[in-house]
Amino acid sequence: MTDLGHDKPLGVILAGGQSRRMGGGDKALLALGGRPLIGHVIARLAPQVSALAINANGDAARFSDFGLPVIADTIEGFAGPLAGVLAGLDWAAGQGASHIVTAAADTPFFPPDLVVRLQQAARAAGAPIALAASFDAERGMNRHPTFGLWPVALRDDLRMALQDGLRKVVQWTDRHGCALAEFSSVPVDPFFNVNRPDDLERAQTLLAGELQ
Repeated sequence: MTDLGHDKPLGVILAGGQSRRMGGGDKALLALGGRPLIGHVIARLAPQVSALAINANGDAARFSDFGLPVIADTIEGFAGPLAGVLAGLDWAAGQGASHIVTAAADTPFFPPDLVVRLQQAARAAGAPIALAASFDAERGMNRHPTFGLWPVALRDDLRMALQDGLRKVVQWTDRHGCALAEFSSVPVDPFFNVNRPDDLERAQTLLAGELQ
């Protein structure tokens, strides 16, 4: 069995969303602090994993500047983040890997110890899957289903679930057993994501504070 506490998994950046609240287009390519939003995600995740890929649909050439493999959903229609997870698992199987960790392309400030904490949570709970979660006293626990540790061994089960119409991440993860890696959201939720134009403005402010 793979030692989840020490091995570096593969990383997959989920960039297959439709960006409706941003007005469409490639949200991941919007400029933040002089580089594309997804560039910040790559910089955060790359040191934590053994190799990286981008999950995106459409013309892969638009991500060519990043020099990473681009893998498309294998489930027809927009099936949500689980379709991106499946694409990542299929890619990882071809690499002979046992696990992937996913991160959303619109979340530039996630923790630099995300992968290790996900692995520790899965191992402590004896669970095959782990998701990130943030907590504060006002909102309680908030799971972040696009930030997870996923075993390649469950890819065929996930494929069948998607083909049967399942779309909600937690419905599938709860079916198999899912640990939570808890992160504090004080003073700022590290999983803050850029959904709307005003979120991009806030991200600029947060980035400026981070660089001070």
